[in-house]
Amino acid sequence: MSETTNPTVRIETSMGNIVLELDAVNAPISTANFIAYANDSFYEDTIFHRVIDGFMVQGGGLTADMSDKSNKKAPIKNEAGNGLKNDRGTVAMARTNVVDSATSQFFINVGDNNFLNHTSPTPQGFGYAVFGKVTDGMDVVEAIRQVKTGSKGMHQDVPVETITIQKVIVE
Repeated sequence: MSETTNPTVRIETSMGNIVLELDAVNAPISTANFIAYANDSFYEDTIFHRVIDGFMVQGGGLTADMSDKSNKKAPIKNEAGNGLKNDRGTVAMARTNVVDSATSQFFINVGDNNFLNHTSPTPQGFGYAVFGKVTDGMDVVEAIRQVKTGSKGMHQDVPVETITIQKVIVE
């Protein structure tokens, strides 16, 4: 990834800052989507609502009371076949079981998650679209992945102490 063509974003959290380099060349749709949410201040006061040590930390769609933040944009096309892998330190779009269902939520891989990679154009093999990587603040991601989690309502793997995304700034 070249720093001259790829945007950088800073995720300011209640546990510290995480800097991402987005891959506008290999994941232009996901990158543009993430930047649009950031520029709309959508991510302000969302949380990391799902944390699984050894797997990933997920956020960008729920508020502290575990409700969906409104004003989501239409789902985007899944770019998982872009050749980027769900390796430790990469960021990918979260989605439902529907291949093209990603909106605002994203996750940062805290391990090499090859099972999330694109293997075929079937719903089971399509995978999760990587669109960037952590370039600074992996220590913050590591701290998040180690927090104590529990259940909150129908949600599992929720940090016991709320981890807030205060803002996402395109630099």
